[in-house]
Amino acid sequence: MSSERPPECPPGRPLDRPGQFPYTRGIHPDMYSNRLWTMRQYAGFGSAEESNARYRYLLSQGITGLSVAFDLPTQMGMDPDYPLAAGEVGKVGVSIASLKDMERLFHGIQLDQVTTSMTINSTAAILLSLYAMVGKGQGADWKKLSGTVQNDILKEYIARGTYIYPPRPAMRIITDLFAWAGHNLPEWNTISISGYHIREAGSTATQEVAFTLANAIAYVEVALKAGLEIDSFAPRLSFFFNAHNDFLEEIAKFRAARRLWAHLMKERFGARNPKSMMLRFHTQTAGSTLTAQQPDVNVVRVAIQAMAAVLGGTQSLHTNSRDEALSLPTEDSARLALRTQQVIAYETGVTREPDPLGGSYYIEELTCKIEQGAREYIAHIDAMGGTLAAIERGYIQNEIQTAAYAYQQEVERGERIVVGVNKFHLDERPPVTFRVDPAIEAQQVASVRELRATRSAAVVEEKLGALEQAARCSDNLMPRIFDACEVLATVGEISDRLRVVFGEYREG
Repeated sequence: MSSERPPECPPGRPLDRPGQFPYTRGIHPDMYSNRLWTMRQYAGFGSAEESNARYRYLLSQGITGLSVAFDLPTQMGMDPDYPLAAGEVGKVGVSIASLKDMERLFHGIQLDQVTTSMTINSTAAILLSLYAMVGKGQGADWKKLSGTVQNDILKEYIARGTYIYPPRPAMRIITDLFAWAGHNLPEWNTISISGYHIREAGSTATQEVAFTLANAIAYVEVALKAGLEIDSFAPRLSFFFNAHNDFLEEIAKFRAARRLWAHLMKERFGARNPKSMMLRFHTQTAGSTLTAQQPDVNVVRVAIQAMAAVLGGTQSLHTNSRDEALSLPTEDSARLALRTQQVIAYETGVTREPDPLGGSYYIEELTCKIEQGAREYIAHIDAMGGTLAAIERGYIQNEIQTAAYAYQQEVERGERIVVGVNKFHLDERPPVTFRVDPAIEAQQVASVRELRATRSAAVVEEKLGALEQAARCSDNLMPRIFDACEVLATVGEISDRLRVVFGEYREG
């Protein structure tokens, strides 16, 4: 696309109204004065039962949407008893191996009365099937199930690493999910295209916007190539951004991303439905900015970052806890993080006006600068043959690594101050932190083995065989994944059948 100066940038141009194309000032005319953002707290650890207790506690404290963290074996398509899962079961998220675990995870929580965000990528199709099945068992109308599945595999190759299959078959699974959910879960956000992990890996704000939208372009192009109509799936695309420390730059970043996406959808892809052009996004405060030193200072960082997200027009927000540089958050820390959102929402007055900083000379200039920089990156990626080609050549990864190195050098030289790290030190005792019960792993291993011993092995094999056959041709994989989940095939078994056909990705 052209790298010419965006049309909204010349000085003196009257500002568009919130809720109007290109949505620089927000996707709704009244933004939060009529409806607040969804308040989520990302949580999940140990067993399904333990995580369920944390969700129910957070709901009692005022969260308005669930956000599920899965452990690394679940993310990588491994059951708890796989050799490579040893030591990781339940550690950075909840361990989910089958429908039985998913039922326990949401026990007592009516899924048609809450929105759920699931941070899951390589195995997103499996976990969404399990979630839909739990809703079905509760008697919920699938048309009323709402939430988001991250399902963003490209950023895994770029910045995070929890991939299973090579990029091209992984993209096929994503577009199959788009098509299936469009018919079966019309209120579900089928992808959350993530800049968060790109920023956590060390990118600049401009790179976060550019590489996130470049990934989004790749998803749109592969969906169109698969025969989907742009306005049939684009309204359910969602995004996930980081809220970092540079307060004004972050506000401008969100505005720039919204405007650039609107132009891309309208001009590049010919979208006609206004909802296809509205960049809807979840925000999480920046985990990479949290320090193990003087962890109470993280409360201040998170409050500033959360305020930037709100002033930037986020639709959903997670606030990190003060102790996350040390461990999973304690219950007290998670509550305080939620209270931070509630103070912003109910005590500060910033929700009375949409885009209250719109018109600020500095904000408008920053917005234009970030958009311009992102346009130039996207044009360069286009010239390389698109995002997949850029990933395969290591271009995006190298740009992020270079930015991360430059940032760290500034910290080490004292040119960038990190309070408590390279200035304003204290001698302090380590605080008490949360610990996952080490017995959880043995319990999860025993549970999955008991499941395999008591279900119908012949029926499971039949459904897994049908999935493998579908993977070898062009059939949509989602119905076969759903069928396998229903007869209690495990996350690992389903992933293994796809590994047989698609292989595994090895970097380098």
